[in-house]
Amino acid sequence: MSEKSTERVLVVPTALFHEIGVFQGFSPRVDDYLPRLLDLARLSYRPRAEVETDPSFKQIIPYVVLRWGDQLFHYTRGKKATEDRLRALRSVGVGGHISAGDSGLFDDPYRTGMQREVEEEVHLQTTYRERCVGLINDDSNAVGQVHLGIVHVFDLDEPKVRRREQVLTRAGFAPLLELRAQADEFETWSRFVLEASF
Repeated sequence: MSEKSTERVLVVPTALFHEIGVFQGFSPRVDDYLPRLLDLARLSYRPRAEVETDPSFKQIIPYVVLRWGDQLFHYTRGKKATEDRLRALRSVGVGGHISAGDSGLFDDPYRTGMQREVEEEVHLQTTYRERCVGLINDDSNAVGQVHLGIVHVFDLDEPKVRRREQVLTRAGFAPLLELRAQADEFETWSRFVLEASF
């Protein structure tokens, strides 16, 4: 049995997202959404194998953009990527699901999960400043209908990032304007981020 089929991931009812205000693309309205979406009373952990095809729940995904000056870290998802619907597409976001195992007695499972995902995917060997800049929603495809991205920017003091996961290929930094010119090669969430200004 695969890890994906047994993993329990953090979700919020899609109805709550619609109640706050559904949008398509990128929204900078962090203060309107996060207090309600990350309310422990509304969150739950459900089997990933079930919620991957159940649009009545949105899986909460921290999506971390690593920025050094005017350059963003980017990569291509290799053939062995966990999410086969995103294979061979480029991305500027590092992150993934918050698992039931990220929940400790006193800590914040969302933040713990975000840090774990970043550490699993890349070696981050520099200091940085972090801020949450917005949310991403894409109901135009089957992947997007069951996920909701929370975008964090890590402003790095040095461009010292190396891929840790082998599925992240062609990784490196490039100027934002150059990546915008290649937007059609990226997954939709990354396209939204590339067009946003923060």
